Amino acid sequence: MIRPRNFQPNTETAQDNGFQTLAVDASAHDLSKRAYDEVTGMVEALRGEGIEVNLFEDPRDDRPDAVFPNNWFSTHPGGHVAVYPMYSQNRRIERRQDVLEMLKARYRVQDIIDYSGLEQDDLFLEGTGAMVLDHVERVAYAARSKRTSEVLLERFCTHFNYEPMVFDAHDADGVPIYHTNVLMCIGTDVALIGLDTILDTARREVVRDRLAHGGREVIALTQKQVADFAGNAIELQGRDGRVLAMSSRAMAALAPEQRWRIEAHLKILPLDIPTLEMAGGSVRCTIAGIHLSPRPRVVGAAA
Repeated sequence: MIRPRNFQPNTETAQDNGFQTLAVDASAHDLSKRAYDEVTGMVEALRGEGIEVNLFEDPRDDRPDAVFPNNWFSTHPGGHVAVYPMYSQNRRIERRQDVLEMLKARYRVQDIIDYSGLEQDDLFLEGTGAMVLDHVERVAYAARSKRTSEVLLERFCTHFNYEPMVFDAHDADGVPIYHTNVLMCIGTDVALIGLDTILDTARREVVRDRLAHGGREVIALTQKQVADFAGNAIELQGRDGRVLAMSSRAMAALAPEQRWRIEAHLKILPLDIPTLEMAGGSVRCTIAGIHLSPRPRVVGAAA
């Protein structure tokens, strides 16, 4: 996770991110402080559940979306790391060598596959924002957008052994949804998805059936719930079992029956991040998951 000191909604990405909102009640300084405090609170809550968090600071003032690291890299079992090409030019400077060096130092990293040079060819694939990965069934779900190149998606799936599942998704106003992870999340036993965002009914059923394959419970979200970030959640391993981390706003948007169905499988952990959500992303976007094997800690070594 990245804790920002100069947070603000990104005017460059607002062109195709319909989930962003303007800050009309706070100065830039107040926004930054609120965002900083919200990430601090998230980290404390996650660690309170026994979830290990690697927290980095971002003191620069030219990376408004630095708080969303899942777009520029992902990690995978077997020691693999991917680095991604970003659509917006001012997001490309979010890639950080110190983060990659930390991964190599603390975890067993075999290779880093760097796709970022393909920005020069106008090919973009914004990590686990553009793709929602089913680690059990090995499917990469992706909604078509400016930020998701089907050519690059196919290349990723070949490298990492996933089946691509591409579809068109639109918000309530008919605008293409910019990132797949705002409309769906996939856990071990349960998946949340805004099925109504997929207008093609035949394709919608294909996606639903593929998600349900293997017995996973599929919970359909409304357009309103997607707009409230109910799909932008992530399953994490806690001390006492699996946890579904989502924002307080997202949890409040769920119907009681939906909450009950989720909690039959895992605990919901609500996190209060209204300022961060102004940037058009929520809890899932702030977390780049670690799927690497940790290196043994040397007894007596410096922390």
